[in-house]
Amino acid sequence: MDGAGAVVYLVDPGINGNFPNRPDGTKAHKFKAPRAVLMSYIIKGILDRKLPWALVLFGVMISIVLELSGIPSLAFAVGVYLPISSSVPVFVGGMVRWLVDRRIRHNLREHKLTEEQLAAEGDKSPGVLLASGYVAGGAIAGIIIAFMTGVLDKADAATTHWAEAHNPFFDGPNADWLALIPFVALTLFLYLVGREALLANHATKKNSTGLG
Repeated sequence: MDGAGAVVYLVDPGINGNFPNRPDGTKAHKFKAPRAVLMSYIIKGILDRKLPWALVLFGVMISIVLELSGIPSLAFAVGVYLPISSSVPVFVGGMVRWLVDRRIRHNLREHKLTEEQLAAEGDKSPGVLLASGYVAGGAIAGIIIAFMTGVLDKADAATTHWAEAHNPFFDGPNADWLALIPFVALTLFLYLVGREALLANHATKKNSTGLG
C-alpha cells in the first residue's frame, strides 16, 4: 500500500478470489471451489481457536441421527455445503441411476438375486462407465477453461465478444436455457446407455472380452 492507504500491489488468486474486477475496470474471471472453502474455514477456525464447536457437535449429532435412520450422512452433508447449482446435477444423476437400477431389477426378477448381486449388476452397467467418462470429461473441460482464461486471455475475450454479439442466450435472463439443452441431451444419453438401449452391442462385446 502507498502512503495514502491505496492498494498498489495485490495478489488475488484465480480460485476463490475476492476481487472480480481489475483496477483498469476489466473483468477477472474467478473460479469457485466449495470444498476448498469449507476446509479453509475449518483450518482457520482451528488455528485461530475460534472454531464454533457447538455447530460442529450439532452436525455430529445430526449425522448420528441420519445414520440410525438409514440415511447416508455423507451424501446429506455434501448436499448441504454444495451450492444448488452443483447439487442439482448430482441429484439428477442419482435419479438416472435409480431408474436404471429399477430396470435392471425388473429384467432380473426371475433369477431371484440377492441385494448384493443386484447391486453388483448395477455397478456393471455401461452407464457407470459412461458416467465415469462424464466425470473425467468435466475435469478436463475445467482445466481447458481455466487455461484459456489465464493464458489465452485474448482468445477468451474474442470468443466472449463474439458470443455477446451473435448469441442471444449468452447473457441475460435466458442464459441458463442454452446450457440446459446439452445437459438434457447428456442425461438422456446416459439413461439410454444405462438401460442398454444404445451401444448395447459395444458394451456386451467389451464385457465378453474382459471375461475371456
